[in-house]
Amino acid sequence: MLAEELKTLLASILKQNLTADAWAWLSVQGDFSNVTAFNAAFAVMPRKTGKALIWLTTEQKEMLGRLRPGSSIDGWRADRLARVWLLQQPDTTDQDKYHRTLENLFSAAEMNELVSLYSAFPFLHYPEVWVERCAEGIRSNIGTVLEAIMYHNPYPAENLSEAAWNQLILKAFFTEKNLTLITGVDQRANAELSRILLDYGKERWAAGRTVDPMLWVIAEKFIDSQIINELKQGHWEKLEA
Repeated sequence: MLAEELKTLLASILKQNLTADAWAWLSVQGDFSNVTAFNAAFAVMPRKTGKALIWLTTEQKEMLGRLRPGSSIDGWRADRLARVWLLQQPDTTDQDKYHRTLENLFSAAEMNELVSLYSAFPFLHYPEVWVERCAEGIRSNIGTVLEAIMYHNPYPAENLSEAAWNQLILKAFFTEKNLTLITGVDQRANAELSRILLDYGKERWAAGRTVDPMLWVIAEKFIDSQIINELKQGHWEKLEA
């Protein structure tokens, strides 16, 4: 039922953002019986829907927040949302075929297609089968791909192991992402992550570089407040004693 409500909501948003011709074309896509045609529809999406920024009503934003807490599609373009909606359409009773078909899209995807694929994770069936793919995406050096995984995307916080989650957060620090936009950053804080970030902070400060204040927000939950204060002040000799 939840999946159907999400599909209906995204369809209503697309209808108000696309031309009548574009919606007429999109609404008949999504048939897995012809995988070649499905892949082609995914690839040509920008030419069919355009790339205009979508707009949502307040009610639509609130409904999305209720149906899929932690997610947001603010700032998305029409082709991105249309691709995500397309990935919701196929019959999912055959899990292997469903997984295999979407995996093939990843293998051939260019940057904007990858953004859409990773953005779709919170809306896909069988969340457990995408864990390795999500962890692989974290290793990407493409900023927009990382942001699709990190920003307003509840999938990583809900499904990644502690080690993979910690890698995501560390990558966010390394690439200077906005950690306040990462869903679950507070809830998934853990002692090992705090230790890793403390070492990272020490290295940054020793090199005379600044540290994102979110480091303290995450680390201080698991590390003695005196150590945090000394680290903030750069008192390395106390930390090493």
